[in-house]
Amino acid sequence: MRIVIAEDDPLLREGVALLLRAESLDVVATADSPDTFLAAVDAHRPDVAIVDVRMPPTHTTEGIAAAVEARRRQPGLAVLVLSAYVEQAFATELLAAGTDRLGYLLKERVGRVGEFLDALHRVAAGGTAIDPEVVAQLLTRTRSDSGLERLTARERDVLALMAEGLGNTAISERLFVSEGAVHKHIRSIFAKLDLAPTDRADRRVTAVLRYLEETQRRG
Repeated sequence: MRIVIAEDDPLLREGVALLLRAESLDVVATADSPDTFLAAVDAHRPDVAIVDVRMPPTHTTEGIAAAVEARRRQPGLAVLVLSAYVEQAFATELLAAGTDRLGYLLKERVGRVGEFLDALHRVAAGGTAIDPEVVAQLLTRTRSDSGLERLTARERDVLALMAEGLGNTAISERLFVSEGAVHKHIRSIFAKLDLAPTDRADRRVTAVLRYLEETQRRG
């Protein structure tokens, strides 16, 4: 796995690079600005880019913009975005163009090495990894959304784990229920959120994007 890291904090940038190299992963370049990051993507054609949300010069949206541009230049590039705290508008902007090979984690998750590496490998394999704290805050803030009020407490639990990118087997293990029960809950969630079986979009992520979009509208 070839990785480029874009992070303007030198301690975090080098710390993540050392961590990944200790796991025998190939960090081909590190960057401290959007321009050097995009140049590294062009030069090295990595499998995964780890990108800070806020980067120079204004420390506002540069990281997200660079991540979107990197995926435009290299379709199929996996991107794992790191953020100091939950920023729903940025998450929505990143995920709006598609959810394959995308992750959004809080920086504190890097210190939980197992969880961080699991998210990295999941995104590299084509999946989605959304920080559970992001999911929890968004679900809490949007409880009056159409369809959400119809979900049971257990269905909310399943939806939150779906949003993290977990598959049915992992969800069943986390909740200590059978895979058949998980499958039943997911069918019920889709029905209550009016996500038709014929919809070709990724319904697992579409459910979470609905919360993201509604939260952004409410500001």
